[in-house]
Amino acid sequence: MEYNKEVTNRLKRLEGQVRGVLKMMEEEKHCKDVVTQLSAVRTAVDRTIGLIVAKNLEACIRESEDEGGSAEDAIKEAVNMLVKSR
Repeated sequence: MEYNKEVTNRLKRLEGQVRGVLKMMEEEKHCKDVVTQLSAVRTAVDRTIGLIVAKNLEACIRESEDEGGSAEDAIKEAVNMLVKSR
């Protein structure tokens, strides 16, 4: 799979969020605020996983159709990747 600019930009934003959480901890910010930011990081990670799986699924379905096959296996694999990421 080719990872486009959208995916890499999301990960760079995530990196910035994690650095921000570390800074909050160093500054001894309230735990509620730290947990709120960690929850935002988790949501961003989940959405990035979803994007990657969706793009991969799209490519796999196209490849399968080009080869005269069924998309069913690609869909099952994508669902398994999403389940494992939880």
